[in-house]
Amino acid sequence: MNEKFNEFRSNYKKIIYEKYEIEDIGDTLTISYTFEIPNLVTFNPKILINKSEITNKNLNKNLINLIVFKIGLIELISYYKCVCPKEIVIKAGYLDSDEIKWYKKLFYNGLGEFFYVNKIDITEDDLCDFIIEGEKIEIGNVDYYSSGNLIPIGGGKDSIVTLELLKGYDNKCFIINPKSVQINCSDGNPFIVKRIIDKNLLELNKLGYLNGHTPFSAIVAFVSYLMAYLSNKKNIVLSNEGSANEPTVLGTNINHQYSKTYEFERDFYNYTKKYFQIDINYFSLLRPLKEIQIVYLFSKLSNYHKIFRSCNVGSKEENWIWCGNCPKCLFVYIMLEAFLSQKEVIDIFNSNLLDNKKLEKYFLQLIGQGETKPFECIGTIEEVKYAMNKIIKKDDSFLSSLYKQKYYEDVSIDLTKIYYENNVPIEYLNIIKEAIKDER
Repeated sequence: MNEKFNEFRSNYKKIIYEKYEIEDIGDTLTISYTFEIPNLVTFNPKILINKSEITNKNLNKNLINLIVFKIGLIELISYYKCVCPKEIVIKAGYLDSDEIKWYKKLFYNGLGEFFYVNKIDITEDDLCDFIIEGEKIEIGNVDYYSSGNLIPIGGGKDSIVTLELLKGYDNKCFIINPKSVQINCSDGNPFIVKRIIDKNLLELNKLGYLNGHTPFSAIVAFVSYLMAYLSNKKNIVLSNEGSANEPTVLGTNINHQYSKTYEFERDFYNYTKKYFQIDINYFSLLRPLKEIQIVYLFSKLSNYHKIFRSCNVGSKEENWIWCGNCPKCLFVYIMLEAFLSQKEVIDIFNSNLLDNKKLEKYFLQLIGQGETKPFECIGTIEEVKYAMNKIIKKDDSFLSSLYKQKYYEDVSIDLTKIYYENNVPIEYLNIIKEAIKDER
C-alpha cells in the first residue's frame, strides 16, 4: 500500500463540499464551488458559461441548481484524490441512499487508474463514506420542449466522424476549454464553457500530494447535460466507441476510459432520467462500432487529416501538436496506416513512427505484450493487430518488421458489423449501418 496514501488519510479525515454559487454577471454565467480539506486547504474551482448561447426561455431555477450541485460532486473527485479522505461531507445539497451508491461507484471506478499507478489497494466499500448534511432541492414540474443534438467536440477523429454522419441534423457543438484545433473541428459556432482548476491543487501536486488520472468524461457528461438544458437540446450525442469498454490493465476492471464505457453511459442515462426528470437523451453514436471501423470512416474525410489532434502530450503546446513520441501518437498512426498510404500518414505526423525504435515499448503494450495497455484513450489489442496485419503487406519499417517476424497473429474483423450493446435510437443506428455497409 502507498505510504503517502495511509499518511494523508490519517492526517486528513474529511473533505467538505461546502457550497456552490451561481452568479449572473454581464455576458457570463459563473458557477463557483467551495471544497475544504480541514487543516490543509480550501479549493474554489469555477465554470464559466457564455450566456449568449442560452436559448431556453423557460428555465426551472431549482433544476439548474440541482444539476450544478451534481456537477460539483464530479468536480470534487479531482480535489478528493490529493489526500483521499475517508469522509466526504456534503453540505451543498442532498443525496439519497441510491445516489450515494452511484457516486461511490463512480469515484472508485473513475479513479481505477489513479489507484493502480499509485499502488493503492482498497475496496469500493472502504474508499469513502458520504456524510449528507445538506437539504434536498425540490424541482417540481418542469416544462421542457427540446429538439436537436448537442455534440461534445474533443478535436479528435471520433467527434469529427459523428459530426459528418449527422450532417443535416439540428446540431450544436460543445467544447470545454477550447483550443483552435477543436474550434476548427466543430461546426464553427460551438457552445463554449471554460473550466478553471483551483491553483491550490496544482501547488499540492508540486508538494508531493497524491495525483493522477480522474474521469474527465464524467465532467463532460454532467456539464453537457446542463448545456443541453440551457439550449433546449433533446440529445447529447457522444463519440465513444465500443472499444473503450476494454480494460487498460488486462484481466482487471481498471480502465483509463471508464467514463467513456457503455457501463458509465448506461448508468448516467438512468441516473439523469430518475433525478432530473426531463427528456434529454445521453448516448454515443459510435458505441456500436470498433475503433478500427471509426478510423476507416475517418480515413475518407481527408479535409480533416491535417487539422485533427489526439495527442495528450502535444495538447499542452499552444498550437496542439503531434509529439510523435507517445503511445497515443503511435496508436493513431497505426490505425490510419491501415487505410492510408505510408506517405499520407507521414504527412500527418511529420515522421514515420513505425521506424522509431524508441516507441518499441509502447508498441509491445499496444499488441498485448505487456502487463497493461498504455493509459490512453485507444482501441483494443485485437484492432491494433488487425491494423498491423494490413500494414505489413505494404510497409517494412522497424516496428512493422518486428511484428511480422515475432508477433504476427491472424486476426479477422468484419468492418460491416455492429458489434456492441448501445443506446443509439433506431433512426441514428440506421445512419451507422448505412455508413459501414460497404466497408472493406
